[in-house]
Amino acid sequence: MVAYLLCLVLFCVGVYGILARHNLIKIIIGAGIAEYAVNLFFVLIAYKYEGRAPIFSAEEAIAPESMVDPLPHALVLTAIVIGLATTALVVAIAMRIHEKYGTFDIAEIRELQG
Repeated sequence: MVAYLLCLVLFCVGVYGILARHNLIKIIIGAGIAEYAVNLFFVLIAYKYEGRAPIFSAEEAIAPESMVDPLPHALVLTAIVIGLATTALVVAIAMRIHEKYGTFDIAEIRELQG
């Protein structure tokens, strides 16, 4: 239960970074923190104490109830790859905004647009 609460705290830190900051880089970091908190939550859901890998063998009979569900782990791996690509794209866009306006501050960018 403590792990779920820490995951929620991590997600709240990420959302705070997105909503309360005016710097584009800090917003991107906050989004990354929130994304990894969601990934951690999916892994925590799939975790079983003393769980076994879902590999069947002819020698030993393992009850399916004691096996770890592999689907959330596969989804998290996919989400990490997609999140990395999305973060790289957002950082590239932020760099272009900095080249055009000379700042990462959202309030100043809005003032410069007129």
